[in-house]
Amino acid sequence: KIAVSSRGIAFIDLYIAEDRGFFREEGLEPELIQVSANVATAALTAGEVDALGAVGLAARASQTGLPIKVLAVTGHRALFWLVSKPEFKSIAELKGATLGITSRNGSQHLVASRLLASGGLNPNKDVATVVIGGAPALLQALVAGSIQTTALSPPTIIVGRDKFKLNILAEPPRDFLSTQGGFAVTERALAEKRDLVRRMLRARTKAYRYFHENEKGTAETLAKYTRLDLATTTETYRLSKFGFTTNSVLTDKEMETLLRDDAKTLGLPQPVAPAKVFDFSPQREVNKELGIH
Repeated sequence: KIAVSSRGIAFIDLYIAEDRGFFREEGLEPELIQVSANVATAALTAGEVDALGAVGLAARASQTGLPIKVLAVTGHRALFWLVSKPEFKSIAELKGATLGITSRNGSQHLVASRLLASGGLNPNKDVATVVIGGAPALLQALVAGSIQTTALSPPTIIVGRDKFKLNILAEPPRDFLSTQGGFAVTERALAEKRDLVRRMLRARTKAYRYFHENEKGTAETLAKYTRLDLATTTETYRLSKFGFTTNSVLTDKEMETLLRDDAKTLGLPQPVAPAKVFDFSPQREVNKELGIH
């Protein structure tokens, strides 16, 4: 059982691995379960799921003491666009509005706050913040008017723009590190079920290579899982690809930056050591086997 927190492109490696048979090649028949990142992290530590794809919150949970290791990172840039109801034409006009988020201190919340700040607002004082849920719920709340702004990723951002005439007020900050998709397991699973973990990693790595090499096939798989048209999922692929790592591994500098930023968010006196949160050695082994650099 592998937990994912949305049907979006952040978890495309797992969807491709299921759809294109890469899990079967490794003798696996996983169940992909969609739950919020908060629930997924709790389920992982309780042993109710074997792995999870939402590694941003998992990394922060690891820093606060939960026995979780992040083994792979796919998205390392924020894939969130700040959007609003049509009547708002600028970020400044959102003062006093309500911001909808997926989970507190999750990647989507942090990016939304950063984008609001880039427009001159204090996200802690100038907007009210409410937890709504995943992208479909956020879009529904925005259209219904219970919130006035949120941060959405493709393909939801495209649907909101084209179908509901939402305004896009800010694009993703290209310099903002934000771990979204990837692969995380418990320290116990890594120690006691290393063969299973390795086979899951091999399947998702083959799928991730497919993602980088096959735009059309990736868009078709995304269309299947999101029930959207091929034009929308192709645009999703093109808008989003900049935000993905090439080999599922972060650099030392990226890890240090992420942990420093997380320490501020979590109120820790200092960042934890990268080895506390990340273990890319199994991923590097799989990359070497598959000829991925």
